[in-house]
Amino acid sequence: MSEGVAWQILDLARWAPSGDNSQPWRFEIVSDDHIVVHAFDTRRHCVYDLDGHASQVSVGALLETLRIAATLHGRVAHAVRRPDGSDEHPVIDVRLEAVDGLAPDPLHASIQRRSVQRRPLRREPLAAEARRELEAALAPDHSVLWFEGPRDLRRFAWLAVRSAKIRLTTPEAYAVHREIIEWGARYSEERVPDQALGADPFSVRSMRFALASWPRVRMMNRWFGGTLAPRLQLDWMPGVRCAAHFAILARNPPAGIDDYLAAGAAMQRFWLTATHCGLQLQPQYTPLVFARYVREGRTFTVVPPAVRRAGVVASMLERLLGPEEARRAVFMGRVGSGPAPVARSLRLPLERLRWTARDGEPGSRAPRLYG
Repeated sequence: MSEGVAWQILDLARWAPSGDNSQPWRFEIVSDDHIVVHAFDTRRHCVYDLDGHASQVSVGALLETLRIAATLHGRVAHAVRRPDGSDEHPVIDVRLEAVDGLAPDPLHASIQRRSVQRRPLRREPLAAEARRELEAALAPDHSVLWFEGPRDLRRFAWLAVRSAKIRLTTPEAYAVHREIIEWGARYSEERVPDQALGADPFSVRSMRFALASWPRVRMMNRWFGGTLAPRLQLDWMPGVRCAAHFAILARNPPAGIDDYLAAGAAMQRFWLTATHCGLQLQPQYTPLVFARYVREGRTFTVVPPAVRRAGVVASMLERLLGPEEARRAVFMGRVGSGPAPVARSLRLPLERLRWTARDGEPGSRAPRLYG
């Protein structure tokens, strides 16, 4: 089976993006024309994965990547979610239909090149052709709002800084950050290498020291301005140094797992198109999460000041996007020209992503945290 078409398609599709490289999927190869994706989310373990929607966006990106990879082998991939599966552990059947004369999707060449660039980019405006391609990648069910120019860049950088203050001062977020970084690494198969964080070596050493325990984080934040340097380096500077910020909007506010799977597919085509156009991209998803906690009156932390800060983030987001648009937003980020990152997350080998019946529900034994 390892030499078959299904295996080759999955070996490329596994490069789909997922938050903090969580890879919330396992694969069952039934035959060379039938793949079963056993997905999972981390809502029980991660403050950022509210109702599992962040993971569902990732799974949608995987299915779109699988569809693109299938065209290299003259196959059309048809994905159908099993209605008897739970939202927390969705199961998706993917049938691979052979079609004579099917041309490879040109985005296939960007699948492995696509990555997150967390460092500052060039401010030069997006080329008109690149903008048209990015907008077309989302049609017909999604659209994009662009935010450009010095004033908008500063406003979105400030939104990121506000959101980062919540991330850096709550024990619920600390539990995520402690698990997802691989220290002293340029590459990582299942985490984020510290050299890809976008911080200078001194800040990385300080982060490693602080993240050893929550009391250390509190000490650094209280006495040593622990949130200032990372917010300046990782949020403010990248926020004001890029071509544009963007928000991807669904036609209607997403209401369930299928809407978030569709959002993930649209997000992946947008990101791959940016890579195809020679652009770099960084997601900025957490403001959407904190804003939704506030809109729905749901508690996410034991730290009262963080709850108030989340209210500020929600208000800022509505002012930037518009109240109705903020509810339709499914993804945000920044984009621009610049060098590709020299450090990045890799992926688990396909053999380690295989599912068998004795595995039970994916993620049930050793859940990965998603941010």
